Amino acid sequence: MIKTLSRSVRQFKVSSAATAALSALEVVFEIVVPLTMSRLIDHGVYAGSMGQVWKYGLILLLLASMQLTTGILAAKLGAKASVGLAANLRQDMYDRVQTFSFSNIDKFSAASIVTRLTTDVSNVQNAYQMLLRMAIRAPFMMVFAMIASFSISRQISMVFLAAIPLLALVLALIIRAVIPVFKQVFSDYDGLNKVVQENVRGIRVVKSFNQENFEIKKFENMSAKIFRGFAKGERLIALNMPIMQIFMYTCMLLVSWLGARAIIASGNNEALGLTTGQLTALFSYSMQILMSLMMLSMVFAMITIASSSAERITEILNEKSDITDPADPVYEVKDGAVVFDRVSFVYHADADKKVLDNIDLRIASGETVGIIGSIGSSKSSLVQLIPRLYDVTEGSVSVGGVDVRRYHLDTLRGAVAMVLQKNELFSGTIKENLRWGNENASDEELVQASRQACADDFIRSFPQGYDTYIEQGGTNVSGGQKQRLCIARALLKKPKVLILDDSTSAVDTKTDAAIKRSFAEEIPDTTKIIIAQRVSSIRHADKIIVLDEGKISALGTHDELLKTSSIYREVFESQQKGEE
Repeated sequence: MIKTLSRSVRQFKVSSAATAALSALEVVFEIVVPLTMSRLIDHGVYAGSMGQVWKYGLILLLLASMQLTTGILAAKLGAKASVGLAANLRQDMYDRVQTFSFSNIDKFSAASIVTRLTTDVSNVQNAYQMLLRMAIRAPFMMVFAMIASFSISRQISMVFLAAIPLLALVLALIIRAVIPVFKQVFSDYDGLNKVVQENVRGIRVVKSFNQENFEIKKFENMSAKIFRGFAKGERLIALNMPIMQIFMYTCMLLVSWLGARAIIASGNNEALGLTTGQLTALFSYSMQILMSLMMLSMVFAMITIASSSAERITEILNEKSDITDPADPVYEVKDGAVVFDRVSFVYHADADKKVLDNIDLRIASGETVGIIGSIGSSKSSLVQLIPRLYDVTEGSVSVGGVDVRRYHLDTLRGAVAMVLQKNELFSGTIKENLRWGNENASDEELVQASRQACADDFIRSFPQGYDTYIEQGGTNVSGGQKQRLCIARALLKKPKVLILDDSTSAVDTKTDAAIKRSFAEEIPDTTKIIIAQRVSSIRHADKIIVLDEGKISALGTHDELLKTSSIYREVFESQQKGEE
């Protein structure tokens, strides 16, 4: 995990190293200050020597200035390094997600990915900054303060040796109790983000069904669960402070008692034993030793919180795409011929039932093929194998006479345009959305593709025309308009295979027929695979596939299927009656 996260430090390695070095140097100055102060008291104040007071006073001023300077620089560079790490982690995770296949994406919910990119990265950022500063300062301060205190009085310094292991044990017990609490909390964050995303995306449905109170209650429940988890974790972490204070004040009392006895015994003579200045230094060192332990406890607390986040980030960064380019890829798709050769498919290896079972299918280049079947008959699963959104479990799928697994992914997906069942538009103008199909497309090509998709007329009806701004998710256009824009976007790829996954369901039958007629006239050489619920959308196809429970139940033209397929005939007759 640490190795994976450290790769994201990259250009901030120098800042990180400088922060650690400056933090260590800051500790050195901080340790020397009490020793200098003891000299000022013993050789200046008690000796009545103003020269020594000025001497050690100036040294203290110089040490304080150096400590302040190194502290400021360490804080500045530490902030830069931690913010840089967070930026790199977000970018690395986002880049990794872009490489995921559909099967990889299925492992992580959208809400979970958002939580990892935001909350989890922030936790790691805070922990990293604390590590660079406190995790360096605390150990250095403890070691140097112990050395300095032992150089003054071994007997009194034994107090610290007794206190440190006991305090460390108590802190370890607290941390052990806190870790599972925060793991659960960050898992609950995924649920909260999911609730918010669903509500925002479906706000029109929520309002149309008058379910605002239900959604508010659902959010309150998730929020309360996170609150309870955080409260429990913070209560445990809050025990650090009182426990720390108990140990601190106990040590101070013991140092005061032992020190006072030692000063009385020595008569405040450095040659005979402890002096007042040295006792003052011991007080400072006891504070530094115990404060270093408190800093370590805070570091461990933050690491405890961040460890769960770090694991979740690492899961994304270490996830390998199931679909990758072959060693010697093919870079050209000859034509749009598609062949399914004894194809079977499951989404998960341990699935009890195959999603697709022994599919044999041959589609000639330029053919128009319709696919029809009941909900859950695996129509979408079938066509998603063509552009390798998933890989087959058994058998093979070929495009242009070559197994799709032999193509470079960019080549294959550049030749296969797919309009998914769930159409998606992005924030930006209509032009910008259309150019997802071809970023170099001219305005004339945009208009031509829009006309083929029967979208040009409604686009021009907008005041800004093709420069009309599309809101996130395409909320300011109708379902039918969104589908036609997505079809136009796909046509701009000039694909050899065009797949429409129930992509004209929201348009009227007249527009649907016009789109199909445009396809026949404008792109006759493109293989067109159309999934539809309406028979009227595919009745003129060269062949129609009837899918039933992942198997090809029947194959033929409209007229042939009316005679040979009871499923197709039943669907056709029921729709005919509905139209009447």
